Amino acid sequence: MSVHKEITAHSKKQNEIVKEFVTLDAQREAYIEEALKLYQNGEPFTTDKINEVSRKINELARKGIAPQRKYVTIDMVKEYAEKLKNNQ
Repeated sequence: MSVHKEITAHSKKQNEIVKEFVTLDAQREAYIEEALKLYQNGEPFTTDKINEVSRKINELARKGIAPQRKYVTIDMVKEYAEKLKNNQ
């Protein structure tokens, strides 16, 4: 394989990883918002979906391109909701 083809293939693979990261990160943010709204409405919630997406993002991060994301706890969601409430 020529150097040009190798570079092109490498760039294409990196671009695919970045696209997947952007999609997953948006999904993670949507799940965080969902958990936040449930908590604010006094409804039960979990962080399972958030952390499943975080796990997938962290797998991508091991490939060296995407940044890692922290796993989210129920207490983190509650603390963030209270912070938002106090800043209003």
